Amino acid sequence: MLLSVIIPAYNEEATIASIIGKVKSIGLPQGMEKEIVVVNDGSQDGTGDALKSFEGSPGTLIIHQSNQGKTGALLTGIRAAKGDILIVQDADLEYDPVQYPKLMEPILNGRTQVVYGSRFLGDIQGMEPVNRWANLISNWAFRRLFGVNITDINTCYKVFTRKAIEGIAITGKNFAFETEITVKILHKGLSIQEVPINYVARSRRAGKKIRWTTALEMFWPIIKYRFSHPD
Repeated sequence: MLLSVIIPAYNEEATIASIIGKVKSIGLPQGMEKEIVVVNDGSQDGTGDALKSFEGSPGTLIIHQSNQGKTGALLTGIRAAKGDILIVQDADLEYDPVQYPKLMEPILNGRTQVVYGSRFLGDIQGMEPVNRWANLISNWAFRRLFGVNITDINTCYKVFTRKAIEGIAITGKNFAFETEITVKILHKGLSIQEVPINYVARSRRAGKKIRWTTALEMFWPIIKYRFSHPD
C-alpha cells in the first residue's frame, strides 16, 4: 500500500527542506511505502533552489508551476499522486508528520475513508486570537448548517483514500479547498472521522499567510453549498 504526501509550497524557502526531511524520516505501518509530491506554486523566493537537492530523489516528485493558489497546487498534487491513501502536508512546520500513523489508523482499520486531524480536539500552541475565532466561527457555522459534528474543517491534515475523492471536482480557488472538499465528501455519503493532533502556529513574521480575507474564502463555500447543489 502506498501513501502519497502532497505538499503545496509557496515562498517556503526557510522550511521546505526541513519538512521534506521530516516526512522522509517518518516510519509507516508494516507493508506501507510512501511517496512525496511537492508542488512549488510559483514561489518568488528561494523555494525552487531549496528543492533542487530533492529532484530525482527516489520516492520524491517535485513539480514547478505558475502560481495557482493553494487549491490549484493541491489539485496538481492529487492528479500526480499514485497512492492508495493521500495526506495533505503544509510546507511549514506547524504540523508535525510524526502524527501520520495515528491519522491513518482509522482508514487502515476500515472504520472510515476520510480522516481529519483536529487541532481543537488536540493541543494548540501560539494561534493568534483572530485566527482562533475565525476557525471557531467557521466550525460552528458548518455544524449548524450541515448538522455534522466536525470541529476543524480548516485543518491542513486531511487524509483520504483514493476512492473517497474519485469523481469530486473542486472549482474554488486559493484556500477554498478546505470547505469545498468537506462539503463534497459529505454529499458523497462518506463520514469524516476526526483524530486529535498537536499544532504549533507560526507568527506572521515567520511567514504566516492567513489573513481575514483568507477566512472569507474558506467561509463562503459553507454558505454556497448549503443553499445550492454541490456539483
